[in-house]
This record gives sequence, C-alpha cells and structure tokens, in this order.
Amino acid sequence: MKFIKATEKDIPFIQDLAKRSWEVAYAEILEREQIEYMLKTMYSYEEISNQLQHSDYHYFLIFNEINNSFEGFLGYENGYEEHTTKLHRIYLIPESKGKGIGKMAVDFLKQKVSESDDKRIILNVNKHNNAKMFYESQGFKVYKEIIVDIGSGFVMDDYEMEFYIT
Repeated sequence: MKFIKATEKDIPFIQDLAKRSWEVAYAEILEREQIEYMLKTMYSYEEISNQLQHSDYHYFLIFNEINNSFEGFLGYENGYEEHTTKLHRIYLIPESKGKGIGKMAVDFLKQKVSESDDKRIILNVNKHNNAKMFYESQGFKVYKEIIVDIGSGFVMDDYEMEFYIT
C-alpha cells in the first residue's frame, strides 16, 4: 500500500472517492438530503483547495500497488489543538473495506503524527456508524458526545474519540 500526498489536481478524484464511499457508508444512517448537503459543502472544490493550502492540513490518497487502484484517502490536520492532530477524513471505497486497508491508513497516520510535535489524535464518528468499533480496535476511546448544527436544518450527532501517541 502506498500513501500519496494529494495536490490540488487531485481534488476531483478526492470528491469522487468521497461520494462513492459516503453513498454506502451513510445510506442507512443519514437522510439522502443530508449526505448530498455534506458532500456539497465539506467536499467542495473551494473547501478542499483551502485545506490543501494550509501547511498543517494533509491529504493522502491510498494506492494499492498490487491492484493498481486507489482505495480511498485520508485528511488530517496537525496542531488542530495544542499537541493534537485531528483526523478529519478517512474513507475507503466500499469494495476496499475489510481488507486491512483502514488499519494501514490509521497506522500511517499514527506514524506521521509521531513525527510531529503532536501527541494525540482526535476524530469524530457518527454515533450510528460501525466505524466506531473499528476505531476502538485501533486504540481510540470515546471522550465526548456532541451534536453540531451544520446548517440547512442538519446536525452531526457524533462521538469524539481520541488516541494518545506513546
């Protein structure tokens, strides 16, 4: 597995991977309208472009050299809080799930964070998303529950999880 640093030219590809992932991952959790709204706002060209211009925000495409295919992506931000990296996005296309790729991506993230001044990784996961169990298997623990108004009458009902780099 290879993790390739994304650039602005990769934005349409990131958008496509997000759409393919979200349509399955959130189909039974969120209303279709909320999925479309979140993809439109969180994955707009402008939003991703602004993130890529921020020196502490990183996107990596996950490339399977054996299959010669892209399996997903991750996006994280160093220094989100003091000594804390926030994993904003980690998504795999549906056919890539259950193959250990998510674990490789989290291990990659942990390695990258250990090379920084940060000592903690945080993330949000929807309270009804099975990904919570995956993160727990990778050492993350719930430390807070939140409901965030994201506009247009939609909310994110999430757990906040954390992992400490040792």
